[in-house]
Amino acid sequence: MCGIAGYFGLSGEPSVPAGTLQRMVGALRHRGPDDHGIVEEGRVGLGHCRLSILDVSGGHQPLGLPDGAVQVSFNGEIFNYVELRRALQARGREFRTRSDTETIVQAYAVLGTECVQSLNGDFAYALWDRPRRRLVLARDRMGVRPLYYARIGDTLVFASEVKALLEFPGLRAELDPFALEQCFTFWFPLAPRTPWKGILEVPPGHQLVAERGSFAVRPYWRLAYPEREAFRADRRTEAEVAEALEALLADATRLRLRADVPVGAYLSGGFDSSAVTALARRLSGNRLRTFSVAFERDEYDESAYQHEVVRALGTEHAEILCAGRDIAAHFPEVVRHAERPVLRTAPAPLYLLARLVREHGLKVVLTGEGADEIFAGYDLFKEAAVRRFWARHPRSRWRAALLGRLYPWLGGMQAQSPDYLQAFFRHALERTDDPLYSHLPRFLVARRAGRFLSAELRSSLRGYDPLEELRASLPPAFGAWHPLSRAQYLETAHLLPGYILSSQGDRVAMAHAVEGRFPFLDHRVVEFAARIPPRMLLRGLREKHVLRRALGRYVPAAILRRPKQPYRAPESECFFGEGAPGYVRELTAPAAIARTGYFDAAAVERLVAKCRSGAASGAADNMAFVGILSTQLLDQAFVRARPQRTERPRVRAVI
Repeated sequence: MCGIAGYFGLSGEPSVPAGTLQRMVGALRHRGPDDHGIVEEGRVGLGHCRLSILDVSGGHQPLGLPDGAVQVSFNGEIFNYVELRRALQARGREFRTRSDTETIVQAYAVLGTECVQSLNGDFAYALWDRPRRRLVLARDRMGVRPLYYARIGDTLVFASEVKALLEFPGLRAELDPFALEQCFTFWFPLAPRTPWKGILEVPPGHQLVAERGSFAVRPYWRLAYPEREAFRADRRTEAEVAEALEALLADATRLRLRADVPVGAYLSGGFDSSAVTALARRLSGNRLRTFSVAFERDEYDESAYQHEVVRALGTEHAEILCAGRDIAAHFPEVVRHAERPVLRTAPAPLYLLARLVREHGLKVVLTGEGADEIFAGYDLFKEAAVRRFWARHPRSRWRAALLGRLYPWLGGMQAQSPDYLQAFFRHALERTDDPLYSHLPRFLVARRAGRFLSAELRSSLRGYDPLEELRASLPPAFGAWHPLSRAQYLETAHLLPGYILSSQGDRVAMAHAVEGRFPFLDHRVVEFAARIPPRMLLRGLREKHVLRRALGRYVPAAILRRPKQPYRAPESECFFGEGAPGYVRELTAPAAIARTGYFDAAAVERLVAKCRSGAASGAADNMAFVGILSTQLLDQAFVRARPQRTERPRVRAVI
């Protein structure tokens, strides 16, 4: 795991001030503190900072073919590098290192840009093909690793994080109003848009190829589901699917245990992380080290379940007890690493968890991320099924009564009257043909936070609807998919890379140079899961049915039986009361809100008073407050605290 940065002159050698690439790499040193390297030749510069996990002594980057014709700067892991290496050696390729990085340049030498299809991994790389004067940027299928780029005149600039791009002269930090509107609707901007004007991301499963004066971004992989009729024709039994799934997940876990350093695991206390930990324990043969977050408040704490798994599997365990004051104290650091507004505080405890892992001397952890998306584990999937069932007879009170069986972990929701639940979940109830049907109630709650946007910002958004942009981006075959498949696509293709794997994944883990690995997100597992009939995923209101059948015997019975409880953390209450950090009052004061111009100062003042008094009403108020505070922190960290570099470009020496 590492950080990459660089530039490429589209139509010739660019004038780049001396030291620019060094500063870009320096901005990423938290991602790779073990080593760094830079290559600049003519029109291209490749920079790298390294977290050494495979071939610790021989994997220095940028790494190239012996003649230097092809060089790569690579962030991530190629998990099938052993098998790929053998296949390439059989075709006459000679390797000089044991590094997985070398498989990229060797595969490119044989397959060209199609080499990306042979890679099973979490990666972002920049590859320079000198003979063809071609730069290739590629990102893994699921969007685990980040990759950003910008065009400044005829120069293409790229990096693992935005903060590195901002070291390049001519690029300034300015928040994009359209991205803010998307964040306050979906929790993330729709790729390739980022929160920053002029800065884009290479979407998951895409390559950017730059040559002959221009560049193009194209997909090499897309998440897709069978048409609804294909599931009806599927004759596989549940036992057959479960057996094949177990074998595939075991292999995905085996590949992700490959490292020349110890590998640990996160334990949340839920089924997914417990199953991954159990597989890793069986496959490694060693006493696995596990890590978890505990909370002071019972409604968030899952430590009793975590300890049950630890006892059952015999792992060597460490945990961090996270209080609200810890979240508030570290929230500015979390936002600076996330580089985007966040509407939940959930990334903060994970930031502290990664620090704990690093303090215990580990660089790599396995997690259960992705299972809820690809195996229909979220309550949202059950909610959508209940709403569709209710929509057939919208006046039926007994059908609506099923809503009371949703979200058992939300005490406030369970305390509400049936009439309240019906009023809330009735939103767009009969619009079952809307491709976003499953997510409309969630988007409604998040969009309430958007009412705090300033009149000026709203004016710049006049006529724009983020929901329409999302609808327009959906695959042509989307309407022929099963309703559950559609909901899964929205979670897996959008929320997962846009929020879960970024703000709660790569960015908070790599802030401490810790690499997360996700067996459930092996693309073979994802493709297999997409072909599982929905009846095997969601059995009534029992989520992840076939996954439980496949792996249930590996986890304690209490874990297998417990209802789904998503990972959450305390919200706005963290930022008020005794010991509240001064930045909260400073950044949410009316003068500060008016100065940045993103939000309505009077409306924010009322919201802050409401939160301070403990009267915040549910998710909408909490998301609004956290979103506003994180946006103000972004402005402070990147817009106002970072003067634009104005060095006069000059020709640098070629190294």
